[in-house]
Amino acid sequence: MELKKIICCLLLLTLQILPIKAESYCVMSGEDQQVLEEKDMHKQQSVASISKIMTAMIAIEKGNLQDRWQCSEAIETVDGSMIYLQKDQMVSLESLLYGLMLRSGNDAAVEIAEHVGGNEENFVAMMNEKAKEIGMSRTLFRNPTGLDEKDGGNVSTAYDMALLMSYALKNRTFRKIAGTKYYTSEWNYRWKNKNRLLFSYDKSTAGKTGFTKQAGRTLVTSAENKQLESIVVTLDMHDDFRFHEQAHQRVSEEYEALVWLDKGSYRVQEKQFAVERKLYVAHKKGTGANLRVHSHIEQGEMVYELQHHEQSLLYRFPLAASKKTTGERL
Repeated sequence: MELKKIICCLLLLTLQILPIKAESYCVMSGEDQQVLEEKDMHKQQSVASISKIMTAMIAIEKGNLQDRWQCSEAIETVDGSMIYLQKDQMVSLESLLYGLMLRSGNDAAVEIAEHVGGNEENFVAMMNEKAKEIGMSRTLFRNPTGLDEKDGGNVSTAYDMALLMSYALKNRTFRKIAGTKYYTSEWNYRWKNKNRLLFSYDKSTAGKTGFTKQAGRTLVTSAENKQLESIVVTLDMHDDFRFHEQAHQRVSEEYEALVWLDKGSYRVQEKQFAVERKLYVAHKKGTGANLRVHSHIEQGEMVYELQHHEQSLLYRFPLAASKKTTGERL
């Protein structure tokens, strides 16, 4: 009996020290999109259901959450994860988005695409157009679900998916839905979010899970500590939730949020522009600020190029009237 206990203890210790292997991953600061850690982050592969982050964003930006309609017959041929919609069932876009993000419902994804895009083909074109706009240069979407057995699925990289999550988190509706632990649908189904980090890690803010045989386990999560939000993307990693928690914790311990531009109105080169919120960069604790800022006017915008720790960030501020503020990587 004692020998069995010793063997069990040794096995547990071995499991704890084994390195976590992943096909690729990216750890990024959400605000300024700095890459803090990575392995083969530009390697392309099927990304499975984490591509539903894009499905959700197109629905939120192009649709009306209060829209209600009857489900089409298209859902009758859907495979994989489901929220078990029925043909002619009355649904709202809002409930479908919760079913999409919390339970990864492929039937919800197809129904959203049919309603918002008119058909799946149009909706996928919208997904790819948005990917190009965000800067996801190594991404191709083929469907709204992430299934990959019939058409090869949605191909992307850990870096591109981190860019997408950074973009999505700036949308309050997405952030609320993707960070919800439990939701009761209008037809009284109670859903629990598949993102276990929301329940096990108190700094966790949002995320999306994925899995197919071709893609393996895929996972996108975000966490926030003192204004510093980190994004972790792993592709084809078995022990992904443990890795994500450890990566987020490393970021919170090793980095801090540094304000480089405060909220307010500014006048530069006789031109006025507004910054509606404080802008932060992820700064490694115990090191010099090492910030260099260059500005110029381009097509009605004040453009700031921020160089920080060998990474270049580009921020655009519409002049005078508009309050919109954006930031993107060069």
